[in-house]
Amino acid sequence: MSERITEVEVLKLRRSDLRRCAQLEQLLFPDDDPWSLAAFASELDQGHHYVGAYLGEQLIGYAGLAVNGRPPQVEAEVHTIGVDPEHQGRGVGKALLRALLQRADERRATTFLEVRTDNGAAIAMYRAHGFEIVGLRPRYYQPSGADAHTMRREAVEAS
Repeated sequence: MSERITEVEVLKLRRSDLRRCAQLEQLLFPDDDPWSLAAFASELDQGHHYVGAYLGEQLIGYAGLAVNGRPPQVEAEVHTIGVDPEHQGRGVGKALLRALLQRADERRATTFLEVRTDNGAAIAMYRAHGFEIVGLRPRYYQPSGADAHTMRREAVEAS
């Protein structure tokens, strides 16, 4: 079992770290049109909620969420979660997901996401956080053609 990283801080993503996000995308998603620096900048410019996992000053993971609508019709969508391969399996992804879900819960938003059908570790993490599979998107990821599950987590009242 991998050692947990306890000194990781999840903070608002710094614009100065977007280049590192794009580098991690290349490592994590080389076969599925990884996001560019411009794509990450556009997400921030649109006001979406992005957080980073920092080990000291080093960005080791990132995650983003869009929240749309007004109560009682609020929905959130997880746009991305990525963790440096050297730090996977140590709770970083869970910490990032929890930060996104905290924002969704503050808005009482039902939350959706897509995940590759062959990514068992991610699916298990999402299920453990209240998500359920509600659909299938054939050939969702391009250019690889990998299928995706759509998952949903009902709105939860923030504690």
